[in-house]
Amino acid sequence: MVKWTHAERLWQGQALLMEPHQGFVSAAASGFRVPVGLGVTLMPLRHPYEAALQARSVAMTTGHSVVAGFGPGSRAFQAGLLGAPYASPLTAAREYLAAVRGLLDGEVVQNEGRYFNISAQLPPAAAPRVDVGLGVLRPGMAGVAGEFADVAITWLTPPDYLRDILVPAIRKSAEEAGRPCPRITAMVPVALERAQVSASELALASNAGHIQAPHYIDMLRRAGVQVSGEDPGETARALVEANAFVSGAPEEVAALLDQYRRAGVDEIVLNATGVRKRCGELEAVNDLKTILAAVAP
Repeated sequence: MVKWTHAERLWQGQALLMEPHQGFVSAAASGFRVPVGLGVTLMPLRHPYEAALQARSVAMTTGHSVVAGFGPGSRAFQAGLLGAPYASPLTAAREYLAAVRGLLDGEVVQNEGRYFNISAQLPPAAAPRVDVGLGVLRPGMAGVAGEFADVAITWLTPPDYLRDILVPAIRKSAEEAGRPCPRITAMVPVALERAQVSASELALASNAGHIQAPHYIDMLRRAGVQVSGEDPGETARALVEANAFVSGAPEEVAALLDQYRRAGVDEIVLNATGVRKRCGELEAVNDLKTILAAVAP
């Protein structure tokens, strides 16, 4: 669809069944060489050197630009892989992004940090641009994105919360750091209305794991979404009401997505996972085709 429509980039989040890097390379080998984005892979899974190497390898294989987004993941995930969670996820993200950006820029990166000790350089190679992204849910990480990221990547963030909280925090941090404001990419779960399944059921299928994670619950509460973390069905309904999960007729979906643009978002990622899980692959593809047509320039 990226190759044959006006969609601009193929995005994939972290997967634990098949790594997204390999998925992109497989698609490229099958003849589908398109710009791609990783939103986001989890820092505990790979050292910054390997992260830079993997991202550049995808750029070289596809022949297109890559947005390599990273995030610390949940505290439970950190502890499971590292033995203990990051005492300061913000510090870990600063060190990680600075190292990856430096390596991709061909620098000799020498960093003795709290979490990452590096003295290394990637071998020089001609490759399309790799932008470094950071997953952003709350103001603290928005500040880190403004300091170090090329792209700030959000997920499940209502447009009003982006407009009032995250976008100003990103812009303020970038200005204080004396650097351009990162582009802002909002990953938005979407579904067209259908008779056989409700929007809240699709929202739950799309986000069941996220809405039980403490950092997502905290973000949603900051956004004014009334969630307890104890009733997933209730939380899913609240996501729909807050337009964190976008659904409706095609023209309604287009209007709701425009709220993200007006909130300061540069790129919207359409995620039809809920439709795929409840209604099948063909239904998900048809939803994406219809929504892309509704928002055609």
